[in-house]
Amino acid sequence: MRNRLSDTQSSFLLGYTRRPSPRPDPPMRPCLLAVALSATLAACATTAPVAPPANPDAPVASPAPAGPAADDSLNATAWFQTAAERDLVYTEVYRAAGRQLRTALADKAWDALPKEDRNTPVKGLKPAIIVDVDETVLDNAPNNVRQIREGRGFDEAKWGEWVAQRAAKPLPGAVEFLQSAAKQGVTVFYITNRDASLTEATIANLRSAGFPVASDDQVLGLGTVVDGCEQEGSEKSCRRQLVGRTHRVVMQFGDQVGDFVQILGNTVEGRKAAIAPYADWIGERWWVLPNPMYGSWEPALFDNNWRQPEEARRAAKEAALDDAR
Repeated sequence: MRNRLSDTQSSFLLGYTRRPSPRPDPPMRPCLLAVALSATLAACATTAPVAPPANPDAPVASPAPAGPAADDSLNATAWFQTAAERDLVYTEVYRAAGRQLRTALADKAWDALPKEDRNTPVKGLKPAIIVDVDETVLDNAPNNVRQIREGRGFDEAKWGEWVAQRAAKPLPGAVEFLQSAAKQGVTVFYITNRDASLTEATIANLRSAGFPVASDDQVLGLGTVVDGCEQEGSEKSCRRQLVGRTHRVVMQFGDQVGDFVQILGNTVEGRKAAIAPYADWIGERWWVLPNPMYGSWEPALFDNNWRQPEEARRAAKEAALDDAR
């Protein structure tokens, strides 16, 4: 970095004045002027050291990446929205269920409620199917995309705004299967953990998407009061029992273990234990759809404690992985 010369130094170099003398001073020789200039510049250099030249071989720091921050659900949401395999799985499940439905309707003792939810004999009851709503019949991946792009987690108010749009699209095969079931005399009940305050928008979305909803009573949201049964958190047991009082449930559909049976302990082992007694029902009475974006499987990996820092939750999930070594 070059330094500016002071006014005093400039006057010295450009010809400063002296006291009068009897005779004029002889002109300064070129060599003396060069010596004076060098001495002046050397004095300036001692006050402001010059930075050494940059090392051309040194690595250049990369600029901070643009775009959204890292999010654990990015890959899962991208798969859910873009993978052809997702559509194939949903189509496969609902087609297979359509073929199995004939057998279920023909067997008057056929029932898909777990034993703890069956409090009424099935004989003489009309047939019904229970389906979850989110990621079972309606696609809410756009809400997950908003979470990713806005760099936030789940937000109840933002979720309510999404539901109010009534814009969720039907998942492949769901409308066709449930319409066919309704034509065969089966009542479809939609048991959802959407808050009961969102029921009106949910019903409107289901109907606009083509799902059979003859009565508003077919949609049972979180907060539905069931006489003689005490709701435990977001568990669906009471609502399943409510349907079972008037109907023989021939099939259940969902993307979470809790859509089928009550989970007594939400751990990896507890979830497996809940489903174990009904393993033979999978693909016959119980039909499971994929949802890698969210669900109770995730907090089961970090002690159901969402108050932990994100780094701690991520570390717990990584620790749960098995590299087969």
